Amino acid sequence: MKELFCFLFVLLTMRTMAQLQYPVTQKETVTDDYFGTKVADPYRWLEDDNSAETNAWVQAQNKLTDAYLSTIPYRTQIKSKLESLWNYPRSGAPFKKGDYYYFYKNDGLQNQAVLYRTNELTVAPEVFIDPNTLSSEGIAALSGLSFTKDGKLCAYAVSKAGSDWSEIFVMNTETKTLLTDKINWTKFGGAAWKGNEGFYYSAYEAPDEQSKLSKKNEFQKVFYHKLGTSQKEDVIIYQDKEHPLRYFGAGLTEDQRFLVLNVTEGTSGSEIWYRDLRNPAQQDFALLVKGFDTESSVIENNGGLLLLHTNYQAPNYRVVAVDPKNPARENWKTLIPEQKEALQGVGTAGGYLFASYLKDAASKIVQYDFNGRKIRDIELPGIGTAGGFGAEKEDKDFFYTYTSFATPPAIYQYNIAAGTSALYQKTALRLKTDNLVTEQVFFKSKDGQRVPMFLTYKKGLKKDGNNPVLLYGYGGFNIPMTPGFSVSNAFFVEQGGIYAVVNLRGGSEYGEAWHKAGMLLNKQNVFDDFISAAEYLIEKKYTNKNKTAIRGGSNGGLLVGAVMTQRPDLFQVAIPQVGVLDMLRYQKFTVGWGWTVEYGSADSAAYFPYLYKYSPYHNLKKGTSYPATLITTGDHDDRVVPAHSFKFAARLQEYHRGTNPVLIRIETNAGHGAGKPTGKIIEEAADIWAFTMYHLGMQFKEQQ
Repeated sequence: MKELFCFLFVLLTMRTMAQLQYPVTQKETVTDDYFGTKVADPYRWLEDDNSAETNAWVQAQNKLTDAYLSTIPYRTQIKSKLESLWNYPRSGAPFKKGDYYYFYKNDGLQNQAVLYRTNELTVAPEVFIDPNTLSSEGIAALSGLSFTKDGKLCAYAVSKAGSDWSEIFVMNTETKTLLTDKINWTKFGGAAWKGNEGFYYSAYEAPDEQSKLSKKNEFQKVFYHKLGTSQKEDVIIYQDKEHPLRYFGAGLTEDQRFLVLNVTEGTSGSEIWYRDLRNPAQQDFALLVKGFDTESSVIENNGGLLLLHTNYQAPNYRVVAVDPKNPARENWKTLIPEQKEALQGVGTAGGYLFASYLKDAASKIVQYDFNGRKIRDIELPGIGTAGGFGAEKEDKDFFYTYTSFATPPAIYQYNIAAGTSALYQKTALRLKTDNLVTEQVFFKSKDGQRVPMFLTYKKGLKKDGNNPVLLYGYGGFNIPMTPGFSVSNAFFVEQGGIYAVVNLRGGSEYGEAWHKAGMLLNKQNVFDDFISAAEYLIEKKYTNKNKTAIRGGSNGGLLVGAVMTQRPDLFQVAIPQVGVLDMLRYQKFTVGWGWTVEYGSADSAAYFPYLYKYSPYHNLKKGTSYPATLITTGDHDDRVVPAHSFKFAARLQEYHRGTNPVLIRIETNAGHGAGKPTGKIIEEAADIWAFTMYHLGMQFKEQQ
C-alpha cells in the first residue's frame, strides 16, 4: 500500500508540474541608484494595490494557486479534520471590572470570540459584546477594550478586514447601550480613561482613500475626548511637528494621578514624559526618561514615585523607583535588581508586583512587594508560558493562564495573600495530547553561539533521519518565542511530524544582549541560527533535508525568505507569511519606517550594503531550484503591505528553474493576521498543511 501511495504521489506530482504555468507578470524598466549601486525593480508597479492591473494579477495568481492546491488528494480531508479539531469551546481568563467578571469565549467555530460577563462566576454569563454581529460581512474584530475604574463605562475598539486601523465606541455597561461617542483613525493604541468624564487616545489624520497602504502614517497626536462631544471637538494634548514619524501613547497610573506619555521613534527605544494631574501648576508634560537609547516603561505610581521596568545599565532589565521631581538617572533607586533571567514585564495586583521572567524561553513568575522585597516564586504546572498576572489594587485574587506546546491553555485562580493557585478551568479538546512530548535541545550556531530549540512530537519517535519537520522561527523586535499550544500545530504532530520552534537571536529570550545580537548589522546571525537549527536536526537524525519545511510570519517571513535564498538546497518546503521581503523599500510604506531601528535603512550608506546582501527579493538568483514555496499575504495588510509578497512571488516565478511549485496565496478582506475570522484561519491552515505534507511526502491519517 505504501509503495502504491508513493507511486501515485510521484505520478501526480509529475503531471501537476508539467501543467503548471505561471501567469505572465509585466516588467517595467525601473532602476534606483543607491550610493552608486544600480538596483533594478521591474515589479515596482505591484506596489499599487489599488490598480486594475494589480487586481488582475492577484486574481490570476489566486486562480493558479487554488487550482494547484485542489490537485492535492487530501486537501479537503485536512480541512474537514481541522474543522473538527477546532470545534471545541475555549475561554480566556476572567478579569474583574466593577461588579462584573468579564471573559472571552469561542464556542468552537465562531469567527470571533464573544465577550461575556457575569457578576458571580457560578452564575451563567450573559453576552456583553459579540463582534460576530458588528459587521454584516463578518469581518469585524475587537481590537481593544478599556473600562473606567468603577466599570460603569467601556470603550472598545473595532477593526475590520484585518486592518490596524480601528474605531472606538463607548458603551454604558449597566444598560449595554451605546453612547453617541465615536473615534476614528486610531492605530496601535486604545482609550485611557480619566475618571468617567472622558479618555485620552492617539490618532492620525484620515489617510487618503487611495493610499491607505502605500502612504506613511505621519504626525500621530494624543487627544482628550470628553464624553458627549464629537471627535472634532477633541483637544490635542500632545503633538510633535518636528518629528512626523514618532509614536505617542498616553496612559494613566491606577490612582489617576500621573498621565504618562510614552514616545518612541520606532520599535526600539523609548522616551517618557509625564504630567502630575494633582498638581494644578503643571500644565505641560515634563521629561522623566530622556532619549531613545534604552527601553523603559512605567509600571505604577507608589506614593509619588514612578516605578519603571527598564534596561538602563541592565540588559536583562530591572525595576527602579524614580522621583519625577528629580528624575536624573543617577538618582534612580533599584527595587528589583537585574537577574540572570530576562525580565519580560511587571504586573501589579493586590498591592504587589508580579515579575515575569524567561528561563531558557519558559515562564518564571516572582511576586514582590512594592519595595522590591521578594515574597515568593509562583509554582507553575510545568515548563511553559504563563500570562495574566495583573489586577487592581483592591483585588484579593486574579486569574492567569498556563500553556505549553503539548498542553492546551488552562486557567488558574491565584490567591494573592496565600500565594496559591487553584485550577479554575481546563480546555477539553477533540485531540489526544497525552501522547505528545516536548523536549528542549541546544545547538551551536555558525559562530559558536548556544541556541535553544523546542521540539514537539509523538511518543515513540525514532531518530531514523526520516521524520518530517516544520521549523518555525521569528528572531526580531525583542519578541520571544515561548511554549504555547496550537491545535493546528498539534494536527501536524499527530500526523507524524516534528514541530520545532527555534529561539533565535533578535528576540528577548535572554534579554537585550540577545536582541541586539540579531538586529541591524547583526541580522545575519538570525539566519545563521535558523540554518544551523536545520543542520542540527539533520545531523542528529531527526530528519533530512527532503523532509524539512520552514515557516515564519512578518519578520519571520523575512527569515524564511532570507534562508531559502541563502540555502535553497537545505529545505524542501518554504512558507513565508506576510513577510518583509523588500529590505530596500520597506520603510516607505505605512508604519514600515518604525522598523528602521531594528533593520537599518537603505537610505543610509552605512546600512544599504548590508540590507542589499540579504534582502530576499533582491537575492533571488536566475536558474536556481528553490524549495516548494507557498507565499501568503492579505490584501488589507496595512502593516507589512502585500507588495512585499507580490514582488517576491513575481521574481521567484521568473527565476525558479526547478520542478517544485512556487505559489502565492492572497487572502481577501484580511490583514496582517490579528482578528482573522476562524473560518479563514482554518482555510489557510488547511492549505498550508496540505501543501507542506504533500511536498514532504506525508500521507494523511484520518484516525489517530
